Amino acid sequence: MIKYLAVSTVIVLGMGVLVAAWVNRDLIRIKIASVYARVSPKPGASSQAQSGAIAALSGDAPWALSALPECLTQISKSAGSTRYVAAHLPKNAVWIVPPAHLSFGDCSISIDRREAFVRRGSDRFRIPPSVQFYHAGAEIVMMREAAGIVELRVYEPAKP
Repeated sequence: MIKYLAVSTVIVLGMGVLVAAWVNRDLIRIKIASVYARVSPKPGASSQAQSGAIAALSGDAPWALSALPECLTQISKSAGSTRYVAAHLPKNAVWIVPPAHLSFGDCSISIDRREAFVRRGSDRFRIPPSVQFYHAGAEIVMMREAAGIVELRVYEPAKP
């Protein structure tokens, strides 16, 4: 008799749990929100890269001079308003009047009216407008304005 009482108790309690779960299903539902991560697309495979040849780099690169330590070494960077950045311009800075051509090691910089082009081997980079270059003793200063923010980078030629 106890055996039947235990089985009926389990059945009644099980039915009670199922009814309570059905009534409160919105409270116990597991909700997982969608999460999106923005990722830049991966470059497709090229025949040159697969054959072992190194592909030339090219494109817009406001940071191009900072990425070429064999040519120039960045020693400082300031960013902000025009007034703030102008205060960080070296006192002896002299504007390089475009068009001009500068060479450092195996890198060359062609300065046009509002933009500059950097070449190193087969790599070609464009420093987008509006950019100005200055000589400050042995140092080269680049001032670039984009989207209302002015950026000043000071470089020194790489030591051989």
